[in-house]
Amino acid sequence: MVAERQKGERVTFERGIAAQMMGIDGTWRRDCKMEDVSETGAKLTVEGSVEGLHLKEFFLLLSSTGLAYRRCELSWVNGDQIGVNFLKPGDKKKRAANRAAEEV
Repeated sequence: MVAERQKGERVTFERGIAAQMMGIDGTWRRDCKMEDVSETGAKLTVEGSVEGLHLKEFFLLLSSTGLAYRRCELSWVNGDQIGVNFLKPGDKKKRAANRAAEEV
Protein backbone atom coordinates (compact mmCIF):
# COMPACT_ATOMS: atom_id res chain seq x y z
CA MET A 1 0.00 0.00 0.00
CA VAL A 2 2.74 2.49 0.94
CA ALA A 3 4.73 1.64 -2.20
CA GLU A 4 1.75 2.68 -4.33
CA ARG A 5 1.89 6.21 -2.88
CA GLN A 6 5.59 6.63 -3.47
CA LYS A 7 6.92 7.85 -6.79
CA GLY A 8 10.54 7.51 -7.76
CA GLU A 9 13.42 5.62 -6.23
CA ARG A 10 13.75 6.12 -2.46
CA VAL A 11 16.86 6.30 -0.32
CA THR A 12 16.24 5.11 3.25
CA PHE A 13 18.40 6.34 6.15
CA GLU A 14 19.07 3.83 8.93
CA ARG A 15 19.04 6.45 11.71
CA GLY A 16 17.30 9.31 9.95
CA ILE A 17 18.81 12.66 9.01
CA ALA A 18 18.26 15.57 11.43
CA ALA A 19 16.26 18.38 9.84
CA GLN A 20 13.74 21.09 10.72
CA MET A 21 10.34 22.01 9.37
CA MET A 22 9.54 25.73 9.21
CA GLY A 23 6.34 27.54 8.29
CA ILE A 24 6.36 29.50 5.03
CA ASP A 25 5.88 32.69 7.05
CA GLY A 26 8.58 31.71 9.59
CA THR A 27 6.18 31.70 12.56
CA TRP A 28 6.89 28.10 13.62
CA ARG A 29 9.63 25.44 13.56
CA ARG A 30 9.72 21.77 14.50
CA ASP A 31 12.65 19.38 14.71
CA CYS A 32 12.24 16.26 12.60
CA LYS A 33 14.15 13.35 11.12
CA MET A 34 14.09 12.55 7.43
CA GLU A 35 13.56 8.78 7.30
CA ASP A 36 13.68 8.44 3.53
CA VAL A 37 13.79 10.67 0.47
CA SER A 38 13.20 10.55 -3.27
CA GLU A 39 13.32 13.11 -6.02
CA THR A 40 9.66 13.98 -5.41
CA GLY A 41 9.24 13.74 -1.63
CA ALA A 42 10.23 12.40 1.78
CA LYS A 43 8.99 10.67 4.92
CA LEU A 44 9.59 12.62 8.13
CA THR A 45 9.27 11.73 11.80
CA VAL A 46 8.21 14.90 13.61
CA GLU A 47 9.21 15.72 17.18
CA GLY A 48 6.24 17.15 19.06
CA SER A 49 2.71 17.65 17.86
CA VAL A 50 1.86 18.85 14.35
CA GLU A 51 -1.64 19.79 15.50
CA GLY A 52 -2.47 23.40 14.75
CA LEU A 53 0.45 23.90 12.34
CA HIS A 54 -0.20 25.15 8.83
CA LEU A 55 1.20 22.14 6.92
CA LYS A 56 -0.37 22.80 3.53
CA GLU A 57 2.94 24.37 2.51
CA PHE A 58 6.18 24.69 4.51
CA PHE A 59 9.97 24.51 4.27
CA LEU A 60 12.09 21.47 5.12
CA LEU A 61 15.44 22.84 6.33
CA LEU A 62 18.25 20.39 5.72
CA SER A 63 21.14 22.47 7.07
CA SER A 64 21.64 24.36 10.32
CA THR A 65 22.21 27.61 8.39
CA GLY A 66 19.06 27.19 6.30
CA LEU A 67 20.99 27.25 3.02
CA ALA A 68 19.80 23.77 2.01
CA TYR A 69 16.02 23.55 1.99
CA ARG A 70 13.03 22.25 0.03
CA ARG A 71 9.57 23.75 -0.23
CA CYS A 72 7.03 21.06 0.71
CA GLU A 73 3.35 20.26 0.92
CA LEU A 74 1.77 17.69 3.21
CA SER A 75 0.83 14.40 1.55
CA TRP A 76 -0.19 12.15 4.48
CA VAL A 77 -0.04 11.82 8.29
CA ASN A 78 0.35 8.62 10.31
CA GLY A 79 1.00 9.29 14.00
CA ASP A 80 4.30 11.13 14.34
CA GLN A 81 5.26 10.42 10.72
CA ILE A 82 4.28 12.54 7.73
CA GLY A 83 4.80 12.24 4.01
CA VAL A 84 5.68 15.36 2.04
CA ASN A 85 5.82 16.21 -1.64
CA PHE A 86 8.55 18.59 -2.79
CA LEU A 87 7.30 21.63 -4.68
CA LYS A 88 9.26 23.02 -7.59
CA PRO A 89 9.23 26.68 -8.61
CA GLY A 90 6.07 27.30 -10.62
CA ASP A 91 4.16 24.29 -9.18
CA LYS A 92 1.77 26.58 -7.30
CA LYS A 93 0.87 28.46 -10.50
CA LYS A 94 0.32 25.20 -12.42
CA ARG A 95 -1.90 23.81 -9.65
CA ALA A 96 -3.99 26.99 -9.53
CA ALA A 97 -4.42 26.93 -13.32
CA ASN A 98 -5.46 23.26 -13.23
CA ARG A 99 -8.05 23.96 -10.52
CA ALA A 100 -9.45 26.89 -12.52
CA ALA A 101 -9.69 24.71 -15.64
CA GLU A 102 -11.52 21.96 -13.68
CA GLU A 103 -14.11 24.46 -12.39
CA VAL A 104 -15.09 25.57 -15.91
